[in-house]
Amino acid sequence: MEQIFDIQEELKKLPNCPGVYIMRDDKDNIIYVGKAINLHSRVRSYFRKNIGRGPQIDKMVTLISRFEYIVTDSELEALVLENNLIKEHSPKYNTLLKDDKTYPYIKVTMGEAYPRVLFSRQMKKDKSRYFGPYTSAAAVKDTIDLINKLYHLRTCNKSLPKECGNDRACLNYHIKQCMAPCQGNITKEQYQEQIRKALEFLNGSYQDTLKELEQKMQEAAQKLEFEEAARYRDLYNSVKQIASKQKITDSDGEDKDIIALAVEEKDAVIQVFFIRDGKLIGREHFYMTHVSGMPKKQILLDFVKQFYAGTPFIPRELMLQEEIDDTDVIEQWLTRRRGGRVYIKVPKIGTKEKLVELAAKNAALVLSQDKERIRREEGRTIGAVKEIAGLLGLKEVSRMEAYDISNISGFANVGSMVVYEKGKPKRSDYRKFRIKTVSGPDDYACMKEVLTRRFLHGMEEQKVFEEKELEKEFGSFTKFPDLLLMDGGKGQVNIALQVLDELRLNIPVCGMVKDDNHNTRGLYFNNEEIKIDRNSEGFKLITRIQDEAHRFAIEYHRSLRSKAQVKSVLDEIPGVGPSRRKALMRRFKSIEEIKNADINMLAGVDEIPETVARGIYDFFHNDGSVLP
Repeated sequence: MEQIFDIQEELKKLPNCPGVYIMRDDKDNIIYVGKAINLHSRVRSYFRKNIGRGPQIDKMVTLISRFEYIVTDSELEALVLENNLIKEHSPKYNTLLKDDKTYPYIKVTMGEAYPRVLFSRQMKKDKSRYFGPYTSAAAVKDTIDLINKLYHLRTCNKSLPKECGNDRACLNYHIKQCMAPCQGNITKEQYQEQIRKALEFLNGSYQDTLKELEQKMQEAAQKLEFEEAARYRDLYNSVKQIASKQKITDSDGEDKDIIALAVEEKDAVIQVFFIRDGKLIGREHFYMTHVSGMPKKQILLDFVKQFYAGTPFIPRELMLQEEIDDTDVIEQWLTRRRGGRVYIKVPKIGTKEKLVELAAKNAALVLSQDKERIRREEGRTIGAVKEIAGLLGLKEVSRMEAYDISNISGFANVGSMVVYEKGKPKRSDYRKFRIKTVSGPDDYACMKEVLTRRFLHGMEEQKVFEEKELEKEFGSFTKFPDLLLMDGGKGQVNIALQVLDELRLNIPVCGMVKDDNHNTRGLYFNNEEIKIDRNSEGFKLITRIQDEAHRFAIEYHRSLRSKAQVKSVLDEIPGVGPSRRKALMRRFKSIEEIKNADINMLAGVDEIPETVARGIYDFFHNDGSVLP
């Protein structure tokens, strides 16, 4: 017999020690994960009345069916475990960081005798030196390419000096982009000097490199080596461009992350400025979900825990917009992850405070732009659907299905079904139909077959789900549309109404009428054509749906044609398969030549026996067949 979980009794058993607690609902789903320095006090606090937890937590508490906990030795261990559980289960009522990015680094393989400069998505504890993280992978690749050109570093993955002299020098050596250490053309000490210069460049020291490039450019020009001078000029301009992008933000040259946020109703955006070696190298924004009713300091705390649990690089300082709880524990955790002291600060005056303020303004800007984008998107989707429903006099339209037929002179008739829900394409519900019962170009008959198959299949799925007491939404065809859109006018609409009548289904059908130039003109509904404003969002949505149905059908038909390659009259001759057809075309070059050949000429082709040759001759001369 199932044991009942008595919350009040279990609360009494909670230990007075650090740990993680896990809240579950009546379906045993994890809905919240938290950490506590004292499990007994923390978990009991959720079940007290009138303590101002906020509407979201109050709602969560009403759903708790049972809870469990894991005891840890310290609050720091609880913090790590909490992060892991949140990442694993994504509980509904935890504030979650919506981010799956991995940031690029520049990696210098200092553990090698002849180091390389590489692109990396991971920062490992090895002998290599890492620079970053950067927010643009393209910028990292451009920088690596520039460094290799500037200092003539190797890009191969040979194990040197072990494999030295095993192969010829690669193309990079011949175009003067590598000094070929693989051939012993440069000593280890000379190569290390080039690496030293590359490291200085990555640390932001550009002046020596610029002077050297300018000098070489002038020397090459004086020697009338203009191509070489132009190469140095291009490198000089590339370095200046990178140098101009680096904005000094602090004289101490430390690594810092500036973190601020903006909150509006259920949405929050975190803005992070990445400062490396005292220079602003980039910025990024992140979205946080489940933030309704939460104070800013709690959202910042959740972001810091989740973001720095996943990123391989931890800066020396985090400068936050507001004070957060558990600062000491978070600092200990970050210090352990970084392998060096980490400080969390909230600047109040000076340049640092202005940087935090700037990050907050950027976060607010992203949030307002996002709100505006969502508003415009809703106008293009939900607003457009409401407009169409109003034109047709329908109360509510959510799901719309559109159909089209594609063929070439009746060959490979196919049908397409595209689905839009709330004005957006639902591609998982798109379906293709290869026509089975119609030969020849008869679009009406093809459409009748497609619609009949679609709705019969849906009715069968509905029956199965009802018998097994499953939810209907899991079937591919089970959900029927609120509006059926036909690519055409009266004829196509009548075909659809006929199918629905035979199946005793009541679904509104609307035709998308085109003008003589094959552009959408209006809607055909209830035996009349309805004009629609060409500048309206409803008209634009109808056009998108019509184009999408046509595109989907055409692509399917094209794929069938590519599989079938060319439909040849030879395919209709018994005994002639792909290999014999190719042999005939190699010998005779055209169908006309095959038709004019006698039996002996046909039998003289490799792979064509005399019986097949006679069959080919008879096909063209005795059956009354004509060339296509």
